[in-house]
Amino acid sequence: MAYAGPIIDAHMHLWDLDKHYYSWLQDDPLPNNPAGDMALIAGKNYLPADYAADALPWRVQSLVHVECGLPTDKQLSETDWLEGLIAAPHPIGAPIGAIVAGANLDDPAVEALLEAHASRPHVRGVRQIVNFHKDPAKTYGPSDLLLSDQWRAGFALLAKYGLSFDLQLYPSQMETAAALADAHPDIPLIVNHAGMPTDRDEDGLALWRLGLAALAKRPNVTCKVSGLAMVDRAWTVESLRPFVLHVIETFGVERTMFASNFPVEKVHGSFDAFYSAYDAITAGFGDAERQRLFAGSAAAVYRIA
Repeated sequence: MAYAGPIIDAHMHLWDLDKHYYSWLQDDPLPNNPAGDMALIAGKNYLPADYAADALPWRVQSLVHVECGLPTDKQLSETDWLEGLIAAPHPIGAPIGAIVAGANLDDPAVEALLEAHASRPHVRGVRQIVNFHKDPAKTYGPSDLLLSDQWRAGFALLAKYGLSFDLQLYPSQMETAAALADAHPDIPLIVNHAGMPTDRDEDGLALWRLGLAALAKRPNVTCKVSGLAMVDRAWTVESLRPFVLHVIETFGVERTMFASNFPVEKVHGSFDAFYSAYDAITAGFGDAERQRLFAGSAAAVYRIA
């Protein structure tokens, strides 16, 4: 039976190009993006009404908004724009229940930004994409920030402000991240996009499985099932199935959450297609387990009432 319970989308994005400039959406030509060709969503706003239309007919009750790659001097402005949407007298669609704000932890002055983010009522954590890969077409940056002393100093500040960290990385970085989780047991880490198993050969997938297992041993780490089409462009329900089930097996339903990654994932398929895939893959799960995956884990991790 199709899942008809509540949904908290644990990873989605909004933007207003009249308010902020997003180079990855607005530069001409568009820069290389390891997530895929963004032409479908480039150069146009993505606002609550757009998300609400994409999400039909699913019962999305709350959203976790994740930062959208703005420069340091615009990251607080993005948070305040989102808080304004939340406070609007007649909001459209599901409410934003939590904000994962942008913060470059390798910035020596990052503490002031973290303090400001933490003072906003819906901010629960921050994200800085740290994916590093030796393949220039796959890397998101020139170096592995997880190995940077300056970045680690910024990361350590998250505990002071009660902030979590959304961890978007590749499998080759997972052992380092597991040690980071050990060193900071009071900082929740949320693995983005199932750990992004981008290297699909036997060695690459083995590294992904080992890395996820290492992270799952740390009780302060949880994982989002999302973004799998970024590394499986010709995806089907059956091609996603082993990856979805492996994440759930590794982290358990208590620490796994489903998410859309919309509208980034829109370049690879519809919202309904992805949520129908999650539904089909977990059809044999119990009602309570499915509710935890579709909503409960996100509510717990991001403190959504």
